Amino acid sequence: MTTCLIIEDQPPAQRILETYIAEMDQLQLVGIFNDALSALEYLKSESVDLLFLDIHLPRLSGLDLLKIVHPRPKVIFTTAFKDYALEAFELDVVDYLLKPFSFERFVRAVSKVVYQDRNKGMGDASGPKLVQDEPYLFVKVGKDYQNIQISDIHFIKSNGDYTQLFTKQGKLLVSQSLRYWIDKLGDHTFCQIHKSYLVHIPHISKVSGNRVFIGEHELPIGRAYKEYLAQFLP
Repeated sequence: MTTCLIIEDQPPAQRILETYIAEMDQLQLVGIFNDALSALEYLKSESVDLLFLDIHLPRLSGLDLLKIVHPRPKVIFTTAFKDYALEAFELDVVDYLLKPFSFERFVRAVSKVVYQDRNKGMGDASGPKLVQDEPYLFVKVGKDYQNIQISDIHFIKSNGDYTQLFTKQGKLLVSQSLRYWIDKLGDHTFCQIHKSYLVHIPHISKVSGNRVFIGEHELPIGRAYKEYLAQFLP
C-alpha cells in the first residue's frame, strides 16, 4: 500500500484527487492540507510515500516545500501552470499533471510509484529493475534542456556520477546517475542488465552468452541480472 497526502488549497481539486485516489486500491490517503506549511509540520513527525502537490499555495509554494522537506517523499505535481515543469523535473518529481487531468492520466502517473513500490523486496539494490516508457522527456545537456523521444533511447551507461544516453541521434552525457533513470522511467520496455547498463528491450538485436548486442555495441550481462533478463527471452 502506498500512503499519500494531498496538498492543495482548492476544494474542487481536492475532491477530484480524493475521488481518483479512492478508485485505486494501491493508494491510501492519510491526509489533506490546504497549505504547504501545515503539510511540512505533519511531515516532521510522519512519513508518507507520495505527495500530490500543487505549486501555487498560500504562504509557501509547492516548489519551496519540495526543496526543504527531508526525507523527501515521491512527488506528483498537480497544477494549472505549465511554466514550472522544467524546474519541477530538475527536482526529480515523479510526474507533472496539468489541470484538468483525466483519471487515465492520473493512473499513468501513479503507476510509476506503485510499480516501484511493488518491486521493493524483489532483491537488493543491486538486483534487476524495470523501467517505464513515456513518449518523451527533457534532459539537461550542459546548460540546455534537450527534448528526446524515449523510443529513441537504445541504452544508458553509467559513468560515475554521470550517465551516457545512447540514442538514435547520437550520444548524450548528462549529469543524472543511473539510479535516477531507473527511478525516473518505468515499465517492461527497459531492463537493467548490469550495474552499469540499462537497456531498451526493443533495441536488442541479439543475446548471446553473457552479452547483449544493440547495434554495434556489445554490453555485458551482470550475474545478478541474467535470470531476470531471461524472462524476456523465449
